[in-house]
Amino acid sequence: MYDYLIVGAGMFGATFARLATDAGKRCLVIDQRPHIAGNCYTEHIDGIHVHRYGPHIFHCNDEKIWAFVQRFAQFNNFRNAPIAMHGGKAYSLPFNMYTFNQIWGVTTPEQARARIEAQRLRLGREPANLEEQALSLVGRDIYETLIRDYTRKQWQKDPKELPAAIIKRLPLRWTWDNNYFNDRYQGIPVGGYTALFERMLQGIEVRLNTDYLAERSALDALARHTVFTGRIDAFYGYRFGELEYRTLRFDTEWLDTDNHQGNAVVNYTEASVPWTRIVEHKHFEPGNTSARTCITREIPDTWSRDKVPYYPIGDAANMALFARYEALAEREPRVLFGGRLAEYRYYDMHQVIGSARAKAEKLLRAA
Repeated sequence: MYDYLIVGAGMFGATFARLATDAGKRCLVIDQRPHIAGNCYTEHIDGIHVHRYGPHIFHCNDEKIWAFVQRFAQFNNFRNAPIAMHGGKAYSLPFNMYTFNQIWGVTTPEQARARIEAQRLRLGREPANLEEQALSLVGRDIYETLIRDYTRKQWQKDPKELPAAIIKRLPLRWTWDNNYFNDRYQGIPVGGYTALFERMLQGIEVRLNTDYLAERSALDALARHTVFTGRIDAFYGYRFGELEYRTLRFDTEWLDTDNHQGNAVVNYTEASVPWTRIVEHKHFEPGNTSARTCITREIPDTWSRDKVPYYPIGDAANMALFARYEALAEREPRVLFGGRLAEYRYYDMHQVIGSARAKAEKLLRAA
């Protein structure tokens, strides 16, 4: 008998499996997909590691988490500096002095602050939605050029219907610095994410193409405890209704040129362009000399339960629904729920690892 049946070979499941195995526990990891690594999965084709489920850039400030991932891969020095296209013009992201110069022609932080202060929405209360939050932070020019239509495309909801907290993920800087993340540790694993997961799961039994929900009784009988990283609403048969997610489709194309757009990520902020961004995968690997290039257009899609869930919507109605499922989960003596889908939370990769480490350590101490 296994100590732990771990449902999902993504970041939470693989991290938990590694820590439990290192503690002397016997683990079985299953995944309904034909591959490990979850949405971090990369495929090596013609000298390029293609991010099949959208770009993943590792970044963190936590020394222990950085040391943990470095057990399984060396990381390159990639720094994310996306470009936004609007009306045939290119703008730097995150919002920084380059952006302010491109929009207004200003050259000093004082000038940029004055422009934003003149446009900022002053509510006298906390912003009630994303639009109010954005207007109170950056004013109308930046909002209408770089945020409004992009957000509407991305979430397929009017910004007035989205929670204010979403826009807090966009940094605002008064320096000439295009590095999207401020974190001390940044990069992408040399050899791709799939190789990192292969090393993380080394010595651990993994079964792919295995649908836990279709074979729950038989699979649960194999282990003393289950770690579930899938959709919490699906685990309970959608008893209270379905949680909403943002989903995507990817249009990938190989081009006979060595450089298509000159940057790893280019966002398209206009409503008239159907995709939110184009990713050119070779630029995630500085120095890649492949003669061809691979691009992926990322296109928002209408959510339904048979599609891949990428981002929890996280508005008031969905969080209230999640709270009902969470109350059920807290009464499960044999099941631990973890990860983006099971916790219905917008996690970056390092946050998933942090959650898995905390939950594993607590469970293993009690074992």
